[in-house]
Amino acid sequence: MTEIEVPHHASDPKSRTVGILVGVVGVVLSVVTIASHRAHTQAVILRTESNDDWAFYQAKKIRANTSDAALTVLEALAPDPAKALDAAHKLQAARDKELSDTEHLFSEAKESEKKTDLEETRALKFDIGEGFLELGLVLCSLFFLSRNSFFPIFGMLSAVAGIAMGIWGWLL
Repeated sequence: MTEIEVPHHASDPKSRTVGILVGVVGVVLSVVTIASHRAHTQAVILRTESNDDWAFYQAKKIRANTSDAALTVLEALAPDPAKALDAAHKLQAARDKELSDTEHLFSEAKESEKKTDLEETRALKFDIGEGFLELGLVLCSLFFLSRNSFFPIFGMLSAVAGIAMGIWGWLL
């Protein structure tokens, strides 16, 4: 494999400037990368909580339906309706309680789902910002091999786009 030797231009002011830009872009990249990882972790946690909320809601609906079915069977098969009246009242009370709980649980599950969607959107913004910052870092670094000013200019444009996406992610 051929080796590429990068000439040492410590006294060149342009090299110094591009070197500092590479360092700054690298620092910003690390901040956005950490924010991206944390947003993904938070999105997974929130998704799990949202799934738990929906499962609890479904369990309450199933209990209400089970009480309703038992009440229907009791009414249809009871030889003496007066004797079954106490059991029927208990089943109706259980059904009504479960149904009243589901209204609150439904709104909680919807709210939990909204939080999850927001966090997933934030994570996506950070990911896009991370990609632009990585591209900017590579483009700026290519200056040292090519000595062409084209690379740091487009590298900084890419880095600015990455910074903007990172800021957008924090502002959500």
